[in-house]
Amino acid sequence: MNHRPRTQLLLFALSFVLATLANAYIASPVKRARDLGIPFEGTTGELNAITDVPGIEVGQTTLIEGEGKLVVGQGPVRTGVTAILPLGKSGANTPVPASMFSFNGNGEMTGSEWVEESGFLEGPVLLTNTHSVGVVRDAVIEWGQRRYPDTEYYSLPVVAETWDGELNDINGFHVKKEDVFTALNSATTGPVAEGNVGGGTGNRAFDFKAGIGTASRMVALNGDRFCVGVLVQANFASRGNLIIAGVPVGKEISDLMPEIHRDPQREGSILVVVATNAPLFPTQLKRLAKRAALGIGRTGAVSTDSSGDLFIAFTTAIPNQVGGRQQWSTVKNPDLSPLLAATVQATEEAVVNSLVAAKTMHGINDNVIYALPHDRLREVLKKYNRLGTP
Repeated sequence: MNHRPRTQLLLFALSFVLATLANAYIASPVKRARDLGIPFEGTTGELNAITDVPGIEVGQTTLIEGEGKLVVGQGPVRTGVTAILPLGKSGANTPVPASMFSFNGNGEMTGSEWVEESGFLEGPVLLTNTHSVGVVRDAVIEWGQRRYPDTEYYSLPVVAETWDGELNDINGFHVKKEDVFTALNSATTGPVAEGNVGGGTGNRAFDFKAGIGTASRMVALNGDRFCVGVLVQANFASRGNLIIAGVPVGKEISDLMPEIHRDPQREGSILVVVATNAPLFPTQLKRLAKRAALGIGRTGAVSTDSSGDLFIAFTTAIPNQVGGRQQWSTVKNPDLSPLLAATVQATEEAVVNSLVAAKTMHGINDNVIYALPHDRLREVLKKYNRLGTP
């Protein structure tokens, strides 16, 4: 994790304590949905993460500082940045075929118009809080210009947001460009931290603590084997909607509601990043992006008026460059169905992973959002004969 020291001694001391606890949380084993015996469809990749798609790197900066009463500009801070690099840091200036889909547009995803117009994603995807979109956008441009000074580097980066103002001093603008640089420079393959991390640090879903979640599916097509990976930043939906493995968990666990010492915020948003190494046209990637909505629907969410449900899909299979032309090789439309199903399945599991991994968190004004209790979840699944073997 990345924590900036404060000049005030008291805040520095509080930050040190919280940083120690947060680092202990990351170092300890964090159970995922399958570890609890939650049944899901499909075959996962080795990591069951977006990084199962070859070449993808993910980096995160998590900012956790202070506690108690909100003092704008000082904290408490519960926020961060998540960066997804389709071809890793070495290929961050190489465009990849892409498309986006707005299921409900009460949110922001910069650069999405150019993705739609051009059919390509020109750089990483970054996720953060609503009031930090501007600084993150500017920082990723500066990062690219520094890293690739002798090449043309994009100026319309993709940066998306969810609101974390229930726990975070969102008007204190605590995400700085150095935090963005850290997320980008630390990006790596391998396991992806979930729950209270990165852009999802201060998020909640279904009135439980949530945040970052990821999952993957392997698909066999005509002798080839492809991966579909999904990463979500979950901050959406109401308790009564929550369905896990077909079970009405939100109705069965109706207590442990957030303690917000002001009028609660409206329902938030969910961001979905879908990645694959299957060769696809941008129009086919649009079809994958749309299927994220079905995965979210499996968790019971209905996408209310105040929910910003924005999805982007890309492939790491870039067209061949032959002279001044691109040569494309793509999956045929009639063969897309397994990839579409994989997107639905991985999105559903990524959302549940974000809930299972998240820990109870206190934030501004002693607001608290409780974690989904693992033992009670297992009891509910068992009641409905839906509990598998961990």
